[in-house]
Amino acid sequence: MSSFSVTEPSNRAKWIAGFLVIIYALITMIPLVWILLTGFKSPADAISYPPKVVFDPTLEGYVNLFTTRTRQTQEFLEANPPQNWADEIVRQYDMVIVGPSKFGERFMNSVIIGFGSTFLSIFLGTLAAYAFSRFKVPLKDDLLFFILSTRMMPPVAVAIPIFLMFRNLGLSDTHLGMILLYTGVNISLAVWLLKGFIDEIPREYEEAALIDGYTRFQAFYKVVLPQAATGIASTAIFCLIFAWNEYAFAVLLTSANAQTAPPFIPTIIGIGGLDWPAVAAGATIFLIPVMIFTILMRKHLLRGITFGAVRK
Repeated sequence: MSSFSVTEPSNRAKWIAGFLVIIYALITMIPLVWILLTGFKSPADAISYPPKVVFDPTLEGYVNLFTTRTRQTQEFLEANPPQNWADEIVRQYDMVIVGPSKFGERFMNSVIIGFGSTFLSIFLGTLAAYAFSRFKVPLKDDLLFFILSTRMMPPVAVAIPIFLMFRNLGLSDTHLGMILLYTGVNISLAVWLLKGFIDEIPREYEEAALIDGYTRFQAFYKVVLPQAATGIASTAIFCLIFAWNEYAFAVLLTSANAQTAPPFIPTIIGIGGLDWPAVAAGATIFLIPVMIFTILMRKHLLRGITFGAVRK
């Protein structure tokens, strides 16, 4: 009778699993690659049918994304030759660059609101999760379920009340208002995820620290937080992804000062309608920060996804 292992897969199974993972990864990356390629197409190539896979690359989409243009007379164009390569691109449409677009401002709004709400969600969520994990809180189960229930509501169900409340409080179209709103939405996820991670940290570590003369806060800061770093990092990724991609509240509650990139990118207008290369270029740039953050934290993200799957 040949011996075999019930835990170690065979080489054939590893090859098949690896092949399937590669195929799945390639399929899921097709939309991202298509968006990236569209950013380097001309407007005509972007809407051509059948779609063009081989095309002459151009930076027209990125120029249109970062600049504001206006049409001028032929006499003006002849009297004012192009100053740089960006001017040469827009001159083919008898236009000149008159200044920067609002994309940079909208992108910075996304950075401020996204990372600001993520930091606040993690800060408050860690404190609340520690309290629920370590102390006897009255009606703890009911409070935890109430916190979780806020995540169950679709945004459209509370959009109008939040709009009226923000208008009366003067928080409409402000960075502070959006940070507080996204924090309120994300804190339920943060509390539940972080409580699970803190529950896994043995209480004996804190008790030993308290015996050595640490205060409760010192034990929390120097013992619990380092042990929960993986959970904090993975929770931060989930909170950032929501705040970074959120669209409904951003459309309803912002218009100028605090408008983020998601509602701004689809409104980029070119000659004859939407400027699809500029939209694709904006989407590509918008993906970069959260993609870099997720890649840097990928090990923690995997730990957060698989949390609770295996128990010793």
